[in-house]
Amino acid sequence: MPFKVEVGPPQISIHQAQTVLITEPDGQIGWPSDKGLYFRDTRVISAWAIYANGEPWELLNGGAVNYDTARIFLTNRKFLTEDREIEPRTLAMVLSRAVDRGLHEDIDIANHGQEPIRFNLEIAVRSDFADIFEVKSNRIVRRGRITTEWSDHAQRWRTTYENGDFRRAVAIRTQLGGPSIIYANGRLTFDIALAPGESWHTCLLYDLTDGQHHMTAPSVCMHEADTSNHRRSAREWQDRVLKIRTSNEEFYRFYHQAIEDMAALRLPIEGTDHMVFIPAAGLPWFVAPFGRDSLIVSLQNMLIYPDFARGALDVLGRYQATERDDWRDAEPGKILHEIRYGELAHFKLIPHTPYYGTADATMLYLIVLHAAWRATGDLSLVEKHLPNAEACLHWIDNYGDRDGDGFQEYQTRSTAGYENMAWKDSGDSVSYEDGTLVKGPKALCELQGYVYDAWQRMASVFDALGKTQRAAELRAKAGALFKKFNDTFWDEEAGFYAYTLDGEKRKVMSVASNPGHLLFSGIVPTERAGAVVSRLLAPDMESGWGIRTLSAKHKRYNPYSYQNGSVWPHDNAIIALGFRRYGFVNEANRIARAISGAASYFLSNQMPELYAGIEHNTYNFPVQYIGANVPQAWAAGSAFALLQSILGVRPDAPNGRLYIDPQLPAWLPDLEVHDLRLGGHHFSLRFRRNGEGTDYEVLSGDPHAVIRQDFASGPALPI
Repeated sequence: MPFKVEVGPPQISIHQAQTVLITEPDGQIGWPSDKGLYFRDTRVISAWAIYANGEPWELLNGGAVNYDTARIFLTNRKFLTEDREIEPRTLAMVLSRAVDRGLHEDIDIANHGQEPIRFNLEIAVRSDFADIFEVKSNRIVRRGRITTEWSDHAQRWRTTYENGDFRRAVAIRTQLGGPSIIYANGRLTFDIALAPGESWHTCLLYDLTDGQHHMTAPSVCMHEADTSNHRRSAREWQDRVLKIRTSNEEFYRFYHQAIEDMAALRLPIEGTDHMVFIPAAGLPWFVAPFGRDSLIVSLQNMLIYPDFARGALDVLGRYQATERDDWRDAEPGKILHEIRYGELAHFKLIPHTPYYGTADATMLYLIVLHAAWRATGDLSLVEKHLPNAEACLHWIDNYGDRDGDGFQEYQTRSTAGYENMAWKDSGDSVSYEDGTLVKGPKALCELQGYVYDAWQRMASVFDALGKTQRAAELRAKAGALFKKFNDTFWDEEAGFYAYTLDGEKRKVMSVASNPGHLLFSGIVPTERAGAVVSRLLAPDMESGWGIRTLSAKHKRYNPYSYQNGSVWPHDNAIIALGFRRYGFVNEANRIARAISGAASYFLSNQMPELYAGIEHNTYNFPVQYIGANVPQAWAAGSAFALLQSILGVRPDAPNGRLYIDPQLPAWLPDLEVHDLRLGGHHFSLRFRRNGEGTDYEVLSGDPHAVIRQDFASGPALPI
């Protein structure tokens, strides 16, 4: 049996809500680095090291044991005391950490030698209070003032950062009745004396403050962290979601880890039911509400946990732009891209207050609103957000279409705005065939597909609301867009769609993954779908680990780049659903196999944001992109979208029907799903491969509500 390489970043990341801790594998935070303890987009601890009489400890092993807890095993190197020289590996130290609002740190030391030992345990801590944007760009500017106070009576070290009315603070203290600390020279020191076989324990509690919010560290030690409120909430959430069973261990682990990641990335919404959340984008850089990410994740979760959509629609609706603000690229009706809480945002040195530099979130808001209604049957949800939806539709017509030609274009008006505003938003992600960058207004192909899809879906919504004339208007607009798009973007010579139109309305024929989203949207005529599928599965696009973002034949191709040849799991999952929509079952299952297979190489089957687009062969394995977010919400959510593709599930809760078209591939011969929600009803179903077909059985729920119907319903019916 061949060896299997486990791929993953050489660091430990744990978090809960907007408190994130990233350390080296030995639990320390080196300086300079991007590691640290982050709170609301500010790094409150930038260096952390622990010593025995001035000597560092040696790592044995360590890692995260849950998304919010970590444990690191260390031992001593040779060091001198006033009594004698201490041999290596005489002392065993275990660092245990749990994040729950603040940070709880357990330190346990045992003497495994035959002589008593006396030494100083020193912990050096430093805080730079850098904004997360500056850490990421490695351009840190000190603007305010840092002060440190030590209270011998309270045994508390408090470091505060102030810049005008912006404030952050971290306080480090011990549990009441714990061993006393000496503070000197920027270090916390414990005098430790251990007899042979004796152990020593203390807790350090890190309380965090941002001027308004005070996050007290959990008082319980890590072994009791399972009793915390947020851990109980996570278990309650996981009890509600769709669960699977299968003999394919690889796919099961991929799916199960995705559930764990989604539990970790839930951001609770103040003033709502405790089970309503908005998904954060990813760790460590994107633990914040994002428009595009939160909406796509909600769409991916529609079969798993449809209430994600409630949270996303609510929060994003609250922040929907009502006026034009060029600094923030805001226009009336537009859905935000990203909101931040750090120093740069506070003083409006960046436009993320929130920033609206996204060209697709407004259409995705409408798509998710329709999908949530289909999954829940809750028409009141639609009625609640109808004003938001109308504003989105107004934005599409009056701002998304910048020049009135019927297509969506984007271009920033902000001096700090993004060059690219679709999901491929890196500055170099849109280029001509010769590799030069496309500048100016860009009309990316998938934006037109999203508008077509949004209009079709909202027409169905308006029909349900009895507004048939409004529905007819939207269908007519969708029909006109369908024709104009296919007349303009299709290139007969290439047999493929243009990536984008440039500022002069010329077709840019770079071969990228974006046209795969057109199949998901249904804007491709049936007779052209096969050409799109074949081109995306050609060797220069399909790596064996998934479809690349850009063709390997392109001048700008780089498999290790961010969006010019890498593989993004969420991109592939959307494309797989598009393949299924047009009846390309085997091709969709091929993508599912590639993504699931790649996941098996990553540590704990935890799918990263993206990975390299290198070729799959006997000697290769997926290579993680440096700086990729792990966990990442829409990467985890790809497991759910691929499951939907394999089973061909389409909920129709308003009519009490669950449509399925299961097509299990040979590598996934059996599958059970439990707690599949359709409105207020729950279903459990069993699927088994039978020859080239798939049989199913309704284990629980109304069997008459489950209807087998071809998933390839053509361009007219939204998924």
